[in-house]
Amino acid sequence: MADPTTTVTPVAAVTPAAAVTPAAAGDTAAGPKTMDAGKWANKRVYLRLVIYTAGIHAFAGFIMLLFELGSRNK
Repeated sequence: MADPTTTVTPVAAVTPAAAVTPAAAGDTAAGPKTMDAGKWANKRVYLRLVIYTAGIHAFAGFIMLLFELGSRNK
């Protein structure tokens, strides 16, 4: 699979329009620009992080509850 961070255009694929505009013109120092990068992508990541964290804590609480209830029946 090709490395998405490289922007080298193969020599056989160079067309006159591509020769005029360089392939790396839209790239930044942080990496190539994509259509869905930015604030919206970051918000989705943070929302997923909050949901996963809350879910893991709820699951851990349920497991702790099972151990507590199990220790009472001795």
